[in-house]
Amino acid sequence: MARADLDLSVIIPAYNEAERIPTTLKRLQEYLSGQSYSYELIVVLDGPSDSSRDVLKKLSGEIQHLKIIDRSINRGKGFTVREGMLKSSGSVRLFTDADNSTDIDHFELMKLMFDQGYDLVIASRSSKDAPEAKQTVPQVWYKRILGKAGNLIVQLVAVRGIWDTQCGFKAFRAEAAKRIFSQAKIQGWGFDIEVLALARALKFQVGVVPAHWINDERSHVSWLDYLRVLGDAIKVRYNLIAGKYKL
Repeated sequence: MARADLDLSVIIPAYNEAERIPTTLKRLQEYLSGQSYSYELIVVLDGPSDSSRDVLKKLSGEIQHLKIIDRSINRGKGFTVREGMLKSSGSVRLFTDADNSTDIDHFELMKLMFDQGYDLVIASRSSKDAPEAKQTVPQVWYKRILGKAGNLIVQLVAVRGIWDTQCGFKAFRAEAAKRIFSQAKIQGWGFDIEVLALARALKFQVGVVPAHWINDERSHVSWLDYLRVLGDAIKVRYNLIAGKYKL
């Protein structure tokens, strides 16, 4: 994919992000306004109960190419990313977390992999996926332990060979995004697993770039969510075996 042909959609799922999203959107604009390709920023509101709507209204006149999808009902991160992916228009569609834990400059490495023919490219915080990956500010110890243990199960039942399925920075060619997200079913945190499992099943080429990841202690992910992700991995395995997807 030649850079001249690239137009980028950046999807930012947002629940209660009134505090964090202004900094993230300003950083995205700062970086993307200096690039040669066109872009759009799509914030998908997942039924927030804080002042996220008011904050975004104030930012709408300041942030260029900003679009807001406002949903009043909380449906989960998977549903929210899917909605953004299917309503965006870019030839490449990237979702990134509202806390900016993986900076937008990681997209430079992703572009190189798209030029090489990959259909989707993910960032990984694990050196087993990409030797240069690192957590500049790591998660608390129990989240690291739960994450590592959980990944072994995820690899066993759904996505073999990828050590970090959950990093919130993944980009897709438009065709891959449409085929994957149009039939994705997981609405919660485990949607990343389903996305990667579908990509493998649909024979898409998956590239990995190293993430320099900065943990935000205000994360909405709890230890119970790790258990839910494992449950989602089992659901994905069942759906694949039972023919629930159009492959």
